[in-house]
Amino acid sequence: MLYRKMPKNGDKLSILGFGAMRLPVKQDGSIDEEKATQMIRHAIDNGVNYVDTAWPYHMGESEPFLGRALAEGYREKVKLATKQPQWMVKSPKDMDMFLKKQLEKLNTDHIDYYLIHSLVGSSWENIRDLGVTDFLDRAKADSRIINAGFSYHGNAEDFKDIVDGYDWDFCQIQYNFLDENIQAGRKGLEYAASRDLGVVIMEPLRGGNLASPVPAEVMDIWNKADVKRGPVEWALRWVWSHPAVTVVLSGMNEHYQVEENLKFAEEGLADSLNPKELELIKMVADKYRELMKINCTGCRYCMPCPQRVDIPACFEMYNNLYMFDGKDRLMVMYAAKLGGILRGAEKNLASQCVQCDQCLNACPQHLPIPQLLEKVVEEFEGPDMEKRIEFAKQLFASDSF
Repeated sequence: MLYRKMPKNGDKLSILGFGAMRLPVKQDGSIDEEKATQMIRHAIDNGVNYVDTAWPYHMGESEPFLGRALAEGYREKVKLATKQPQWMVKSPKDMDMFLKKQLEKLNTDHIDYYLIHSLVGSSWENIRDLGVTDFLDRAKADSRIINAGFSYHGNAEDFKDIVDGYDWDFCQIQYNFLDENIQAGRKGLEYAASRDLGVVIMEPLRGGNLASPVPAEVMDIWNKADVKRGPVEWALRWVWSHPAVTVVLSGMNEHYQVEENLKFAEEGLADSLNPKELELIKMVADKYRELMKINCTGCRYCMPCPQRVDIPACFEMYNNLYMFDGKDRLMVMYAAKLGGILRGAEKNLASQCVQCDQCLNACPQHLPIPQLLEKVVEEFEGPDMEKRIEFAKQLFASDSF
């Protein structure tokens, strides 16, 4: 495992961090605690020392799960990060209330890296006016939190204002080879580093979309590389190649992913990609942009939908329709996954959207979700939708698909 230093405090942090937003789950959607605990502890035993969670992850169950998973001495082996749900804060006293509950859920007396969650320009103004900087000063003074930071999903201009708005220790931004100039982007990364902030990276694989399945057109480009690497390694190596990056979070939910990422993290040196390799990655990014129709990372911040639409799953199906072969299969899978066959009795179809617009403020990518769901309906639904659901029901019941 390679380590990099946090600029202001000198902490040596593993370049691979364990993100607890996409833990393995059981069929009922609950965290598979046995599997997830084994994965996290194995990662820690092999050098990972930064674990990240947040109040809303896994419908509020990620924090209490980690409180249990980091028992038996594992809490002392890691720097633990979690986040204030600033959108739920209505008064200054709420900040202390949420932190108190998070300390209890995580079964700890302090948070090593505490972030104000999912800021944009307007939410920063709101939480700042409620006194968040005073709260952070108090919480650091009495050691409830050790380092203060924020995670960000706004534009580059507002990012600078937030960086300059408080004596932060670190920040967390979305960054990958497709999003080099989106949100904070490369300019934000470099600006934060110029102010001596550590930078934690989220979505290095864009919600897994850069991992698998990989479109044939993209694989053709990867296969041109002199040094053969898989898509995940290329994506992670690209982020790690930036000297300003401190930690890269990976939302691992399978044992093999832990093993692979641990191996990749042994070679994630800064400036370790040559110009030819960087050009190859640029070609891959251009091809993805050509193929991808909806800029969704699958973060699920838009969920739950009041009408039970599974928004990320709808968009994943739509993108897959344009990125991969097999339209007939995808039509059946849409009916099976979102028509109440593989997930229980409730349907999660795009056509259930009533345009309440609740999802719009929640989306970090600022997608026009209701309008995009209409496109999903056009492609996947229609007068024969119920017949297709019945067909999928018979098909999966026969276990022949």
